Amino acid sequence: MAGLTESLRERATAAAQDWAPGSTVTSVSPLTGGTSSLTFVAEFAGAPAERVVLKVAPPGLAPVRNRDVLRQGRLMAALHGRPGVRVPPVLFSDHGEPPEVPPFAAMGLVLGECVEPALSEERDPARFPQVRSRGLDAAGVLAAIHALDPAAVGLGDEPVMTLGAEIDRWTRAFSTVPADLQHDYERYGRLLHETMPEPLPPVVNHGDYRLGNTLCTNGRVEAVIDWEIWSVGDPRIDLTWFTFFTDEAHHPGAPSAEPSGMPTAAELLASYGRELPDMRWFDALTRYKEAGATALLVKRGRKNGDLTGSMARMVPALPVLLEEAASLVS
Repeated sequence: MAGLTESLRERATAAAQDWAPGSTVTSVSPLTGGTSSLTFVAEFAGAPAERVVLKVAPPGLAPVRNRDVLRQGRLMAALHGRPGVRVPPVLFSDHGEPPEVPPFAAMGLVLGECVEPALSEERDPARFPQVRSRGLDAAGVLAAIHALDPAAVGLGDEPVMTLGAEIDRWTRAFSTVPADLQHDYERYGRLLHETMPEPLPPVVNHGDYRLGNTLCTNGRVEAVIDWEIWSVGDPRIDLTWFTFFTDEAHHPGAPSAEPSGMPTAAELLASYGRELPDMRWFDALTRYKEAGATALLVKRGRKNGDLTGSMARMVPALPVLLEEAASLVS
């Protein structure tokens, strides 16, 4: 890690010169780490901002799919400053020489709290008004993102993720996990294909839109973060994923059945401001997606010897999620 941070200090100093001529990076330290990308904070001297976030692809791996930090930076640059949209500003980037020298995107540091109320151990009623305000505000931010025409913001060359491709994405995920996590996934994938509704005009989708992927202060969303799996596709994919993290959805990863303070799905949809058809089918797709994504995380957790908390609770929930999906479309 020391070699990587020193390399990033030198590279970030060079890459920042168009943004802040004469500036230097005095230190680079890890902020958080993940499997799809690494996050660091760079301390600057002589720059408009003292601290900048570096989103870095993992060294030694091709920076593709969820590791493509430059694609994530391109998306945030396209969205930043649009009416009602809140994402960190992208300041500069470096293509590196992958896979050995990883690319990175530099973003403004946005201060805020990152908490998923439905999955949080803390259930403090005194904070419920704040949680409620954040949820309703996040619904409005999502509506502002979905109101943008991808082509009009410079993303017209992005392929559209069709509903069939979205199903297949998670079917492929199931195909890579151990047999005890699969639960006849192919049958549920076929059922979703057979009942697929007509698509709506494509929008920018976050892919994992929920309060746990935002930075908030008080009752306001300051920025939407973690755009690793963004795509252009049907807006209901994001919308029903967001409403899955409400109390009435009974998310299987929740540590408690006690209230979290989140608004109801109906309240979030009202704050979103548009009535959209066929939402039950997308609720089913959300459960199929949750089961597939969780199976991947469980496989990784087993490999790393780290299968605790919500992940441990999710293992017996996988077949339940799939049956719920079937029930919603039957």
